[in-house]
Amino acid sequence: MRKIENYEPRPLAEEEPRELLSVIVAVYNIEDYLERCVRSLTNQTWKNLQIILVDDGSTDGSGALCDTLAGEDPRILVVHKENGGLSDARNAGIERAEGRYLAFVDGDDWVDEDMYEHMLSALKEFDAPLCVCRYKQIRRNRIEDASTGAVWVFEGAEALECFLLEEDEVAIQNAAWNKLYTRELMGELRFPVGKYYEDIVYTTKLLARAGRTVYLDQAWYNYVLEREGSIMGEGIGERIFTDQIPAYEEKEAFLKSIGRADLADVHRYFFYKRLLLYYTALGKAAPEERRRFRGRIRQRLLRDREEMDRVYACRGAKTQEKRKMKIFLFSPRAYLWVIWVNDRYLVPMKQRIRRYGRRCEEE
Repeated sequence: MRKIENYEPRPLAEEEPRELLSVIVAVYNIEDYLERCVRSLTNQTWKNLQIILVDDGSTDGSGALCDTLAGEDPRILVVHKENGGLSDARNAGIERAEGRYLAFVDGDDWVDEDMYEHMLSALKEFDAPLCVCRYKQIRRNRIEDASTGAVWVFEGAEALECFLLEEDEVAIQNAAWNKLYTRELMGELRFPVGKYYEDIVYTTKLLARAGRTVYLDQAWYNYVLEREGSIMGEGIGERIFTDQIPAYEEKEAFLKSIGRADLADVHRYFFYKRLLLYYTALGKAAPEERRRFRGRIRQRLLRDREEMDRVYACRGAKTQEKRKMKIFLFSPRAYLWVIWVNDRYLVPMKQRIRRYGRRCEEE
Protein backbone atom coordinates (compact mmCIF):
# COMPACT_ATOMS: atom_id res chain seq x y z
CA MET A 1 0.00 0.00 0.00
CA ARG A 2 1.36 3.40 -1.02
CA LYS A 3 0.10 6.86 -0.16
CA ILE A 4 1.08 9.87 -2.24
CA GLU A 5 0.25 13.28 -0.81
CA ASN A 6 -1.01 16.13 -3.01
CA TYR A 7 -1.43 13.91 -6.06
CA GLU A 8 -2.15 15.55 -9.39
CA PRO A 9 -3.53 13.25 -12.14
CA ARG A 10 -1.23 13.49 -15.12
CA PRO A 11 -2.69 14.97 -18.33
CA LEU A 12 -3.44 12.29 -20.91
CA ALA A 13 -1.39 12.73 -24.06
CA GLU A 14 -3.30 13.23 -27.30
CA GLU A 15 -1.70 10.14 -28.81
CA GLU A 16 -2.93 7.88 -26.01
CA PRO A 17 -5.88 5.65 -26.96
CA ARG A 18 -9.22 7.29 -26.19
CA GLU A 19 -11.11 4.17 -25.16
CA LEU A 20 -14.87 4.29 -24.83
CA LEU A 21 -16.30 4.77 -21.34
CA SER A 22 -19.91 3.67 -20.76
CA VAL A 23 -21.75 5.56 -18.00
CA ILE A 24 -25.01 3.97 -16.87
CA VAL A 25 -27.66 6.22 -15.32
CA ALA A 26 -30.70 4.63 -13.66
CA VAL A 27 -33.72 6.92 -14.03
CA TYR A 28 -36.95 6.69 -12.07
CA ASN A 29 -39.23 9.67 -11.42
CA ILE A 30 -36.44 12.23 -11.13
CA GLU A 31 -37.60 14.73 -13.75
CA ASP A 32 -36.48 17.72 -11.65
CA TYR A 33 -32.92 16.41 -11.27
CA LEU A 34 -32.21 14.49 -14.46
CA GLU A 35 -31.08 17.30 -16.77
CA ARG A 36 -28.45 18.48 -14.28
CA CYS A 37 -27.08 14.93 -14.08
CA VAL A 38 -26.95 14.41 -17.84
CA ARG A 39 -25.40 17.82 -18.52
CA SER A 40 -22.62 16.98 -16.08
CA LEU A 41 -21.89 13.92 -18.24
CA THR A 42 -22.13 15.52 -21.66
CA ASN A 43 -19.78 18.27 -20.43
CA GLN A 44 -17.07 15.84 -19.33
CA THR A 45 -13.56 16.64 -20.47
CA TRP A 46 -13.28 12.95 -21.47
CA LYS A 47 -15.38 13.06 -24.63
CA ASN A 48 -15.42 9.42 -25.73
CA LEU A 49 -18.50 8.47 -23.74
CA GLN A 50 -21.52 6.27 -24.14
CA ILE A 51 -24.20 7.67 -21.81
CA ILE A 52 -26.90 5.07 -21.18
CA LEU A 53 -30.10 6.42 -19.62
CA VAL A 54 -32.24 3.56 -18.33
CA ASP A 55 -35.80 4.76 -17.80
CA ASP A 56 -37.07 2.25 -15.25
CA GLY A 57 -40.79 2.71 -15.93
CA SER A 58 -40.98 6.32 -14.74
CA THR A 59 -44.49 7.70 -14.23
CA ASP A 60 -43.51 11.39 -14.38
CA GLY A 61 -41.86 13.17 -17.29
CA SER A 62 -38.47 11.50 -16.83
CA GLY A 63 -38.83 9.13 -19.78
CA ALA A 64 -39.75 11.90 -22.23
CA LEU A 65 -36.89 14.05 -20.90
CA CYS A 66 -34.47 11.18 -21.55
CA ASP A 67 -35.58 11.15 -25.20
CA THR A 68 -35.26 14.92 -25.49
CA LEU A 69 -31.72 14.89 -24.11
CA ALA A 70 -30.77 12.00 -26.42
CA GLY A 71 -31.90 14.09 -29.38
CA GLU A 72 -29.31 16.71 -28.41
CA ASP A 73 -26.28 14.41 -28.12
CA PRO A 74 -25.60 11.27 -30.19
CA ARG A 75 -23.58 9.77 -27.32
CA ILE A 76 -26.78 9.30 -25.30
CA LEU A 77 -28.64 5.99 -25.59
CA VAL A 78 -32.05 5.63 -23.93
CA VAL A 79 -33.46 2.33 -22.71
CA HIS A 80 -37.13 2.32 -21.71
CA LYS A 81 -38.25 -0.65 -19.61
CA GLU A 82 -40.88 -1.73 -17.13
CA ASN A 83 -40.15 -0.84 -13.53
CA GLY A 84 -37.84 -3.42 -11.98
CA GLY A 85 -35.86 -1.44 -9.43
CA LEU A 86 -32.37 0.03 -9.37
CA SER A 87 -30.51 -3.27 -9.76
CA ASP A 88 -32.58 -4.31 -12.77
CA ALA A 89 -32.06 -0.89 -14.39
CA ARG A 90 -28.30 -1.06 -13.89
CA ASN A 91 -28.17 -4.60 -15.28
CA ALA A 92 -30.16 -3.48 -18.34
CA GLY A 93 -27.60 -0.73 -18.86
CA ILE A 94 -24.71 -3.19 -18.56
CA GLU A 95 -26.21 -5.28 -21.36
CA ARG A 96 -26.13 -2.26 -23.70
CA ALA A 97 -22.72 -0.99 -22.62
CA GLU A 98 -20.02 -1.08 -25.30
CA GLY A 99 -17.14 0.61 -23.48
CA ARG A 100 -13.99 -0.93 -22.11
CA TYR A 101 -14.60 1.09 -18.94
CA LEU A 102 -17.80 1.22 -16.90
CA ALA A 103 -19.25 3.67 -14.39
CA PHE A 104 -22.60 4.29 -12.72
CA VAL A 105 -24.31 7.53 -11.76
CA ASP A 106 -27.58 7.90 -9.88
CA GLY A 107 -29.85 10.20 -11.86
CA ASP A 108 -30.50 12.63 -9.01
CA ASP A 109 -26.76 13.21 -8.48
CA TRP A 110 -24.17 14.82 -10.73
CA VAL A 111 -20.40 14.68 -11.35
CA ASP A 112 -17.69 17.30 -11.81
CA GLU A 113 -16.68 17.81 -15.43
CA ASP A 114 -13.17 16.37 -15.08
CA MET A 115 -14.08 13.37 -12.90
CA TYR A 116 -13.71 10.62 -15.50
CA GLU A 117 -10.62 12.03 -17.18
CA HIS A 118 -8.84 12.15 -13.82
CA MET A 119 -9.97 8.66 -12.86
CA LEU A 120 -8.97 7.20 -16.22
CA SER A 121 -5.61 8.91 -15.93
CA ALA A 122 -5.05 7.25 -12.55
CA LEU A 123 -6.08 3.82 -13.88
CA LYS A 124 -3.56 4.12 -16.66
CA GLU A 125 -0.76 5.62 -14.57
CA PHE A 126 -0.96 2.92 -11.89
CA ASP A 127 -2.02 0.08 -14.21
CA ALA A 128 -5.09 -0.76 -12.12
CA PRO A 129 -8.52 -2.16 -13.12
CA LEU A 130 -10.41 -0.21 -10.43
CA CYS A 131 -10.39 3.43 -9.36
CA VAL A 132 -12.41 4.96 -6.52
CA CYS A 133 -12.85 8.62 -5.62
CA ARG A 134 -14.24 10.48 -2.64
CA TYR A 135 -17.60 12.24 -2.95
CA LYS A 136 -19.22 15.45 -1.77
CA GLN A 137 -22.32 15.18 0.40
CA ILE A 138 -24.88 17.66 -0.89
CA ARG A 139 -27.29 18.65 1.86
CA ARG A 140 -30.09 21.22 1.80
CA ASN A 141 -28.07 23.89 3.58
CA ARG A 142 -24.44 22.89 3.09
CA ILE A 143 -21.89 20.83 1.14
CA GLU A 144 -19.49 18.50 2.95
CA ASP A 145 -16.17 17.71 1.31
CA ALA A 146 -13.36 15.98 3.22
CA SER A 147 -10.94 15.73 0.28
CA THR A 148 -7.22 15.78 1.03
CA GLY A 149 -5.84 15.44 -2.50
CA ALA A 150 -3.89 12.28 -1.67
CA VAL A 151 -3.86 9.04 -3.65
CA TRP A 152 -3.67 5.52 -2.23
CA VAL A 153 -2.50 2.57 -4.29
CA PHE A 154 -3.63 -0.76 -2.83
CA GLU A 155 -2.18 -4.12 -3.81
CA GLY A 156 -3.97 -7.47 -3.61
CA ALA A 157 -6.58 -7.56 -0.84
CA GLU A 158 -5.47 -4.30 0.81
CA ALA A 159 -8.37 -2.28 -0.59
CA LEU A 160 -10.85 -4.96 0.49
CA GLU A 161 -9.39 -4.92 4.00
CA CYS A 162 -9.51 -1.12 4.18
CA PHE A 163 -13.13 -1.17 2.96
CA LEU A 164 -14.15 -3.70 5.60
CA LEU A 165 -12.34 -1.82 8.36
CA GLU A 166 -14.39 1.25 7.37
CA GLU A 167 -11.42 3.57 7.50
CA ASP A 168 -12.58 7.21 7.49
CA GLU A 169 -9.41 8.27 5.71
CA VAL A 170 -10.33 6.16 2.67
CA ALA A 171 -14.01 6.50 1.72
CA ILE A 172 -14.40 3.47 -0.57
CA GLN A 173 -18.00 2.80 0.56
CA ASN A 174 -20.53 0.28 -0.76
CA ALA A 175 -21.77 2.62 -3.48
CA ALA A 176 -21.31 1.78 -7.17
CA TRP A 177 -21.30 5.41 -8.28
CA ASN A 178 -17.87 6.60 -7.02
CA LYS A 179 -16.02 3.90 -8.95
CA LEU A 180 -14.62 3.38 -12.41
CA TYR A 181 -13.45 -0.01 -13.60
CA THR A 182 -12.73 -2.19 -16.58
CA ARG A 183 -15.25 -4.50 -18.15
CA GLU A 184 -12.81 -7.37 -17.58
CA LEU A 185 -12.91 -6.76 -13.83
CA MET A 186 -16.71 -6.76 -13.75
CA GLY A 187 -16.95 -9.98 -15.75
CA GLU A 188 -20.23 -11.74 -15.01
CA LEU A 189 -21.00 -9.69 -11.89
CA ARG A 190 -24.51 -8.23 -11.85
CA PHE A 191 -26.65 -6.48 -9.27
CA PRO A 192 -29.23 -8.56 -7.32
CA VAL A 193 -32.63 -7.85 -8.83
CA GLY A 194 -35.55 -7.05 -6.54
CA LYS A 195 -33.39 -6.12 -3.55
CA TYR A 196 -32.45 -2.83 -1.95
CA TYR A 197 -28.90 -2.25 -0.63
CA GLU A 198 -27.80 -3.79 -3.90
CA ASP A 199 -24.23 -2.45 -3.71
CA ILE A 200 -23.21 -4.25 -0.50
CA VAL A 201 -22.24 -7.62 -1.97
CA TYR A 202 -21.45 -6.31 -5.47
CA THR A 203 -18.74 -3.93 -4.25
CA THR A 204 -17.25 -6.56 -1.93
CA LYS A 205 -16.83 -8.98 -4.83
CA LEU A 206 -15.43 -6.24 -7.06
CA LEU A 207 -12.76 -5.31 -4.53
CA ALA A 208 -11.88 -8.96 -3.95
CA ARG A 209 -11.20 -9.37 -7.69
CA ALA A 210 -9.06 -6.27 -8.17
CA GLY A 211 -5.36 -7.08 -7.94
CA ARG A 212 -4.69 -3.36 -7.59
CA THR A 213 -7.04 -0.52 -6.61
CA VAL A 214 -6.42 3.22 -6.79
CA TYR A 215 -8.21 5.51 -4.36
CA LEU A 216 -8.22 9.23 -5.17
CA ASP A 217 -9.05 11.34 -2.14
CA GLN A 218 -10.68 14.00 -4.25
CA ALA A 219 -14.45 14.52 -4.32
CA TRP A 220 -15.67 14.73 -7.90
CA TYR A 221 -19.01 12.98 -7.37
CA ASN A 222 -21.88 15.02 -5.92
CA TYR A 223 -24.12 12.82 -3.82
CA VAL A 224 -27.49 14.37 -3.00
CA LEU A 225 -28.75 13.63 0.49
CA GLU A 226 -32.15 14.39 2.01
CA ARG A 227 -34.00 14.39 -1.32
CA GLU A 228 -37.74 13.95 -0.87
CA GLY A 229 -38.73 10.45 -1.98
CA SER A 230 -35.22 9.07 -1.76
CA ILE A 231 -34.85 5.48 -0.51
CA MET A 232 -31.86 6.53 1.60
CA GLY A 233 -34.00 9.08 3.40
CA GLU A 234 -36.61 6.61 4.58
CA GLY A 235 -34.94 5.80 7.89
CA ILE A 236 -35.06 2.47 9.69
CA GLY A 237 -37.85 0.22 8.53
CA GLU A 238 -38.76 -3.22 7.28
CA ARG A 239 -36.18 -3.14 4.48
CA ILE A 240 -33.39 -3.25 7.05
CA PHE A 241 -34.56 -6.76 7.93
CA THR A 242 -35.75 -7.98 4.52
CA ASP A 243 -32.86 -6.62 2.43
CA GLN A 244 -29.99 -5.05 4.34
CA ILE A 245 -29.34 -7.70 6.98
CA PRO A 246 -29.56 -10.56 4.41
CA ALA A 247 -27.11 -8.62 2.20
CA TYR A 248 -24.67 -8.29 5.10
CA GLU A 249 -25.01 -12.01 5.81
CA GLU A 250 -24.34 -12.81 2.14
CA LYS A 251 -21.30 -10.55 2.27
CA GLU A 252 -19.97 -12.46 5.29
CA ALA A 253 -20.60 -15.80 3.57
CA PHE A 254 -18.69 -14.60 0.50
CA LEU A 255 -15.69 -13.56 2.62
CA LYS A 256 -15.62 -17.01 4.20
CA SER A 257 -15.90 -18.64 0.76
CA ILE A 258 -12.68 -16.93 -0.40
CA GLY A 259 -10.83 -18.10 2.70
CA ARG A 260 -10.98 -14.84 4.64
CA ALA A 261 -12.74 -15.83 7.87
CA ASP A 262 -10.67 -13.12 9.57
CA LEU A 263 -12.29 -10.45 7.40
CA ALA A 264 -15.69 -12.06 7.92
CA ASP A 265 -15.26 -11.38 11.64
CA VAL A 266 -14.24 -7.78 10.93
CA HIS A 267 -17.40 -7.41 8.87
CA ARG A 268 -19.49 -8.98 11.66
CA TYR A 269 -18.00 -6.56 14.21
CA PHE A 270 -19.16 -3.55 12.20
CA PHE A 271 -22.49 -5.26 11.58
CA TYR A 272 -23.01 -5.45 15.35
CA LYS A 273 -22.11 -1.77 15.64
CA ARG A 274 -24.80 -0.92 13.09
CA LEU A 275 -27.43 -2.96 14.87
CA LEU A 276 -26.74 -1.14 18.13
CA LEU A 277 -26.93 2.21 16.34
CA TYR A 278 -30.24 1.19 14.78
CA TYR A 279 -31.54 0.12 18.20
CA THR A 280 -30.76 3.59 19.59
CA ALA A 281 -32.11 5.45 16.54
CA LEU A 282 -35.43 3.64 16.84
CA GLY A 283 -36.17 5.80 19.86
CA LYS A 284 -37.56 8.32 17.34
CA ALA A 285 -39.84 5.77 15.65
CA ALA A 286 -43.55 5.28 16.25
CA PRO A 287 -44.20 3.17 19.42
CA GLU A 288 -45.37 0.05 17.56
CA GLU A 289 -42.46 0.08 15.11
CA ARG A 290 -40.01 0.84 17.91
CA ARG A 291 -41.17 -2.15 19.94
CA ARG A 292 -41.26 -4.52 16.96
CA PHE A 293 -37.93 -3.58 15.36
CA ARG A 294 -36.04 -3.37 18.62
CA GLY A 295 -37.29 -6.82 19.50
CA ARG A 296 -35.96 -8.21 16.23
CA ILE A 297 -32.56 -6.59 16.72
CA ARG A 298 -32.30 -7.98 20.24
CA GLN A 299 -33.22 -11.48 19.04
CA ARG A 300 -30.57 -11.27 16.30
CA LEU A 301 -27.85 -10.26 18.76
CA LEU A 302 -28.85 -12.82 21.37
CA ARG A 303 -28.61 -15.48 18.68
CA ASP A 304 -24.92 -14.63 18.21
CA ARG A 305 -24.08 -14.40 21.90
CA GLU A 306 -21.68 -17.35 21.89
CA GLU A 307 -19.65 -15.83 19.02
CA MET A 308 -19.18 -12.39 20.54
CA ASP A 309 -15.80 -13.01 22.18
CA ARG A 310 -14.29 -14.20 18.90
CA VAL A 311 -15.75 -11.32 16.87
CA TYR A 312 -14.68 -8.64 19.35
CA ALA A 313 -11.13 -9.97 19.23
CA CYS A 314 -10.88 -9.21 15.51
CA ARG A 315 -8.59 -6.67 13.91
CA GLY A 316 -9.88 -3.13 14.34
CA ALA A 317 -12.27 -3.94 17.20
CA LYS A 318 -12.41 -1.41 20.04
CA THR A 319 -12.73 -2.34 23.71
CA GLN A 320 -15.49 0.21 24.33
CA GLU A 321 -17.64 -1.39 21.65
CA LYS A 322 -17.37 -4.75 23.40
CA ARG A 323 -18.38 -3.07 26.67
CA LYS A 324 -21.43 -1.56 24.98
CA MET A 325 -22.46 -4.95 23.68
CA LYS A 326 -22.06 -6.56 27.08
CA ILE A 327 -24.27 -3.91 28.64
CA PHE A 328 -26.85 -4.37 25.88
CA LEU A 329 -26.98 -8.15 26.29
CA PHE A 330 -27.38 -7.70 30.04
CA SER A 331 -30.09 -5.04 29.73
CA PRO A 332 -31.14 -3.03 26.64
CA ARG A 333 -32.63 -0.40 28.96
CA ALA A 334 -29.29 0.00 30.75
CA TYR A 335 -27.59 0.29 27.35
CA LEU A 336 -29.92 3.10 26.27
CA TRP A 337 -29.28 4.92 29.54
CA VAL A 338 -25.50 4.66 29.09
CA ILE A 339 -25.77 5.99 25.52
CA TRP A 340 -27.95 8.88 26.71
CA VAL A 341 -25.46 9.84 29.45
CA ASN A 342 -22.59 9.59 26.97
CA ASP A 343 -24.29 11.78 24.35
CA ARG A 344 -25.75 14.24 26.87
CA TYR A 345 -22.73 14.77 29.12
CA LEU A 346 -19.53 12.91 28.22
CA VAL A 347 -19.26 13.81 24.53
CA PRO A 348 -19.84 17.57 25.12
CA MET A 349 -17.33 17.46 27.99
CA LYS A 350 -14.67 15.85 25.79
CA GLN A 351 -15.32 18.44 23.09
CA ARG A 352 -14.87 21.28 25.57
CA ILE A 353 -11.61 19.76 26.83
CA ARG A 354 -10.28 19.46 23.28
CA ARG A 355 -11.22 23.07 22.48
CA TYR A 356 -9.54 24.22 25.71
CA GLY A 357 -6.41 22.22 24.84
CA ARG A 358 -6.24 23.79 21.37
CA ARG A 359 -6.56 27.29 22.82
CA CYS A 360 -3.74 26.58 25.27
CA GLU A 361 -1.50 25.37 22.43
CA GLU A 362 -2.26 28.49 20.38
CA GLU A 363 -1.39 30.74 23.32
